Amino acid sequence: MVVRIRLARFGCKNKPFYRVMAADSRSPRDGKHLEVLGYYNPLPGQDGGKRMGLNFDRVKYWLSVGAQPSDPVQRILFRAGVLPPPPMVAMGRKGGPRDRRPVDPMTGRFLNSDIPANASKPLEDGVGATTQ
Repeated sequence: MVVRIRLARFGCKNKPFYRVMAADSRSPRDGKHLEVLGYYNPLPGQDGGKRMGLNFDRVKYWLSVGAQPSDPVQRILFRAGVLPPPPMVAMGRKGGPRDRRPVDPMTGRFLNSDIPANASKPLEDGVGATTQ
């Protein structure tokens, strides 16, 4: 039995509310679960922030026994400081070579934005004209 830590949707239409649950991977999204680990409210509150509450001890326990977090839960656990950041590689263009510069997982921006990806060597004489 593979255990996954995933979100179960509750709430009304257009007002989602999620519970973070440890469940068997074969059970449906809102079906039978093993344990409720916390909650996540994606709608901003009065202060403009998203509400989240987790039982960190139980989350760490389930991760230690081999439970695999889903992608949204992995992002939530990263923002809470439980998991390391997921690997991110930015693509320059579709089908082209990948840009190997490190990307900040919170903002999606390059960490070293001093040097553009396709920058060529500066010209020695300072003139921008090229000859063919």
